[in-house]
Amino acid sequence: MSNLYAEWLHAKNEERLATERRRKIEDRMITQLGLPEVSEGTKSWKIDGFKVKVTYRLNRKIDADLLQEVASEHGYSHMLGDLFRWKPEINKKQWDSTATEITSVLEKAITTSMGRPSFLIEQE
Repeated sequence: MSNLYAEWLHAKNEERLATERRRKIEDRMITQLGLPEVSEGTKSWKIDGFKVKVTYRLNRKIDADLLQEVASEHGYSHMLGDLFRWKPEINKKQWDSTATEITSVLEKAITTSMGRPSFLIEQE
């Protein structure tokens, strides 16, 4: 089995190095293409026999409590359902400490499936 673990470590390191190399190349392409640092959308070029397509996305995090407060203050609460998706998440610590008579009812609305296991292997 130790060969399998060593093989995994080697593959993981190759993956990390490949990702670093790819990102450095992408940074050079961004500079050469003169792309803005902040933008959203897709831009395409045809250069030297290559089609280059760059998609920029902006990550947005929502402070749900503040959003609801601000919307309420300005009379926009009725629009939140259309403008935002609400994603309930389990507070696992609180869930585990709540009476099963409550959680057994609520778990009917929850679908549980196995995730892919992740590994962390370090060489001693």
